[in-house]
Amino acid sequence: MPRLQAEADPNLWVAVTESLGFRGRRHRKAAIRMLLTQASGALGGEARPGSGVAAWAMSQAAPFLMRKAAGRVLVWVWKADAELVVAMAQLQQATNELRAARAMMPMEYDDTQSFSNPFLGVGEKLEMPLPPDPRQPPFATYTWDTGTHFVTVTAVCSDRERFGTVIGSVDDLARTLRVVDDMTLGESPEVLRIDPAR
Repeated sequence: MPRLQAEADPNLWVAVTESLGFRGRRHRKAAIRMLLTQASGALGGEARPGSGVAAWAMSQAAPFLMRKAAGRVLVWVWKADAELVVAMAQLQQATNELRAARAMMPMEYDDTQSFSNPFLGVGEKLEMPLPPDPRQPPFATYTWDTGTHFVTVTAVCSDRERFGTVIGSVDDLARTLRVVDDMTLGESPEVLRIDPAR
């Protein structure tokens, strides 16, 4: 089964995906609160900070949901300020429905630039430091089409003025992303993981 791997700089990022229990709880809550806020704004709702109770409840379930996703979702928050930036990488099967949904995205999502990743090749980057809706926080998305899957990274920043100071580090994180696959070896239950970086 294909899954995502990345080499996030531990001096800059805290991985939310593997944190369980009290470990990483503050970072999980911050990441989920920011994602809830962005989702609310994107759906036309009033962009207010995500509910504290909802963020707490989801932060408890998030590690188990992410583990169930089997490496198809990775999340990080900015180490120096957990409320500043959250980055989420996803691996999705490139179904006809997903391709159609992407083709119908708003016109402002067409303003992309090429973005190269040594493992995934050339993809697209959309940087929105000043979204047209003032209620929406600045964000950047990175997308690669492997033919069978879409690999996406979405980074959301809570501060428009500081977005430009962190986007370079988000670029660096996105360049480390790769897809690895598991192959079962014959009758043996052992699994060989093939890393395209090797």
